[in-house]
Amino acid sequence: MAEFTMELNDEQREVRDWIHGFAADVMRPAAAEWDEREETPWPVIQEAAKIGLYSLDFYAQQFFDPTGLGIPMAMEELFWGDAGIALSIVGTGLAAVGVLANGTEEQIGTWVPQMYGDADDVKVAAFCSSEPDAGSDVGSMRTRAVYDEAKDEWVLNGTKTWATNGGIANVHVVVAVVDPELGSKGHASFIVPPNTPGLSQGQKFQKHGIRASHTAEVVLEDVRVPGNCLLGGKEKLDERLARAREKAKEGGERVKNAAMATFEASRPAVGAMAVGTARAAYEEALEYAKTREQFGRPIIDNQGVAFQLADMRTQIDAARLLVWRASWMAVTGKPFTSAEGSMSKLFASEVAKKVTAQAVQILGGNGFTREYPVERMHRDAAIYTIFEGTSEIQRLVIARTLSGMPIR
Repeated sequence: MAEFTMELNDEQREVRDWIHGFAADVMRPAAAEWDEREETPWPVIQEAAKIGLYSLDFYAQQFFDPTGLGIPMAMEELFWGDAGIALSIVGTGLAAVGVLANGTEEQIGTWVPQMYGDADDVKVAAFCSSEPDAGSDVGSMRTRAVYDEAKDEWVLNGTKTWATNGGIANVHVVVAVVDPELGSKGHASFIVPPNTPGLSQGQKFQKHGIRASHTAEVVLEDVRVPGNCLLGGKEKLDERLARAREKAKEGGERVKNAAMATFEASRPAVGAMAVGTARAAYEEALEYAKTREQFGRPIIDNQGVAFQLADMRTQIDAARLLVWRASWMAVTGKPFTSAEGSMSKLFASEVAKKVTAQAVQILGGNGFTREYPVERMHRDAAIYTIFEGTSEIQRLVIARTLSGMPIR
């Protein structure tokens, strides 16, 4: 078991510096353009693919880092570069995690490579869970999957929303209801292969932030997928549903659903994204405060500014430590007995919102214009307290874990 350490080894530092170089040299110069265009930055993704940054191999190496710090380190550097472009680069990872968390070895080997493609033919994937009436309330999910035993096919119908890469993805991972009587415990995840009839893109959302990342509805109308596209297989599903029904009868059932298993695995990574954006805004504000003069001296000479920067840096470092702790616990198999994964996501996302707002304030009128990047960073940071579980949901998870009570 790897010991917890705050010191990166030589290989990790080399990878960090490599990612940082790409973020500084390729992502940052393109950030404002793709934010304005509100389009998927395919050329930047392709550049990432050419150097191996956008690839299954790279994320697998980071995922299996025995210290657990590979993924959060990579996320922080990419989102330091630009949150919208970074989400376009890493958005496929959520779908990949969905397959890794719930799929068989054969399914992982078959579908995850198709999510990325290669440098000459870049692909993306989408994880589809949220619905118009089922965001935080996953128990209200309506997308249905019905098994056609005669053809060994599953038939999917419903509408998904807020799907990163939704509709433009090569592979979609869709969470659907297979047993409505079990609520959120009656869910399962399905692979929808490329060019499957019945799947289409609905509304594409025009967003406040992360505008270079494609977010849209996914409409499923009599979408038929082979039986082997059920992640984990039908035998495993039937066993899980039987346990859930038995537990429901006993009144003490506590079984994780497919969507929540995916989100739990990814929350510390989202925290790392927030740390990256916060750090970028802090660095911009620090440099500005050292060079901007008012009343004959740099504004950092004023305690009102200097103390803000001190607090910003302290909060960023604290957030990173929570993320690293949760990531280390996850990779070493330590249970989140105090909801440490949710803690890391909650704190880091709130820090990102606060720090980016402070950066805008320090830059004053300049911070409110698009001539300076902190305005974009502030807009981007708003998403961290919303997606993959709002801050309110994180607090609920933490409170329930600490108390053992069904807090509502």
